Amino acid sequence: MRDYLFNTEKLDYVKGDKPDVECILCAIRDRSQKIESLEVFRNDLVMVSANLYPFNPGHLMIFPLRHIQHITELTSAEAAAMHELLARACHILDEEFAPSGYNIGYNIGEGSGASIPHLHQHIVPRYLNEVGFLDVLGGARIVVSDPAEAMTCLKKRFNS
Repeated sequence: MRDYLFNTEKLDYVKGDKPDVECILCAIRDRSQKIESLEVFRNDLVMVSANLYPFNPGHLMIFPLRHIQHITELTSAEAAAMHELLARACHILDEEFAPSGYNIGYNIGEGSGASIPHLHQHIVPRYLNEVGFLDVLGGARIVVSDPAEAMTCLKKRFNS
């Protein structure tokens, strides 16, 4: 039998306790009052949001303003805008949080674990001093980050 670690903060969300909106990312885009917006930056084609259930401090999502579900639906302009914003986000995260690396990628389709049917790219800063769930249970150190605080710091940098 395998051992698994879980992010329990997201458990209610995974079980279906989600905001009453068709698409959470479209609701963020539209600045819906039904959701907590963690918008960091937007331009004409794409935007950046802090992740409500971050794996690490600075966990961001980049997504096109247009509701699409697959990377093959991106226009050339959207793809270029997403890549440019990815590079900028990494530079800003380097300055703000000084991670030692990144996990960057898309979860496309239910089989990938995607829980949002709107194409989005995750940027997860990684740190040498990260601790796992067992370390936390054992009383070891932990890096704590409020996504709203991260969003505020990053928003200032994106808009400067």
